[in-house]
Amino acid sequence: MATTKPSTTPPPTNHVLLTYPAPFVLLVTINRERAMNSIPFDGHIEMGQVFDWFDREPNLRVAIITGAGKKAFCAGQDLIELGKLRSGQVKANVALQRHPLSGFGGVSRRQGKKPIIAAVNGFALGGGFEIVLGCDMVVASPTATFGLPEALRGIFAGAGGPARLVRNVGIPIASEMALTGQPITAQRAKELNLVNRISPSQETVVNEALKLANLIAGISPDAAIVTRAALREAWETGSVERATQLTIERYSEPLNASENALEGLNAFAQKRKPTWKPSKL
Repeated sequence: MATTKPSTTPPPTNHVLLTYPAPFVLLVTINRERAMNSIPFDGHIEMGQVFDWFDREPNLRVAIITGAGKKAFCAGQDLIELGKLRSGQVKANVALQRHPLSGFGGVSRRQGKKPIIAAVNGFALGGGFEIVLGCDMVVASPTATFGLPEALRGIFAGAGGPARLVRNVGIPIASEMALTGQPITAQRAKELNLVNRISPSQETVVNEALKLANLIAGISPDAAIVTRAALREAWETGSVERATQLTIERYSEPLNASENALEGLNAFAQKRKPTWKPSKL
């Protein structure tokens, strides 16, 4: 029977909760409900470490990220902390006043190996929306809203959101969202292909995301990594053909030589369910 627990110890966390709702699935809950789940600088470093660990952990294949409470998924950067830092009210190590290379919340500019699903339970604004744009799939509550309000605060959405939004919806819609700062509803986000599904209720958004996560967890972990890489290369690369070449060059030989590739073929021939091994890619 598949375990729901990781085989290695996760990094310590103060800003997120880590739980394991199903075999091979990690649930990351941004746990700053009183602050609209906004993220301070040390929270970004922490989340980057969590998702780096997730990529290395052999018993985890897919992650879900959501926010605590019903009001917000993530309202972006902790602007109270940012204002105090910028005004000099609070002194801190300059080296710690940054996002990890993987971006806002360790997700917005993440390359990574394994897929992440956003379960958007409320406001996804600023960096919170940039986290959503960095995820591989999105399930939204009917009450969710999405937006980039940074320009209204005199700042810039610098965690990769504008560029990724242009790739997903085109420059006219991206310009309207980023230059007016006006949010959009879950239904509008689905019309724009920013959202895969809208859950029946706010209370079921994580369960709906878990349905997708279980489907991903049921396939070969090697195939999930390589298929995701092919999709992300196409998204990040200007040439469709070059994206295909890069994925083949990087993964074709190790994937075809893997135990899971042989197991998948044998299971098909023997008309049985495959038994996957942890990925070595």
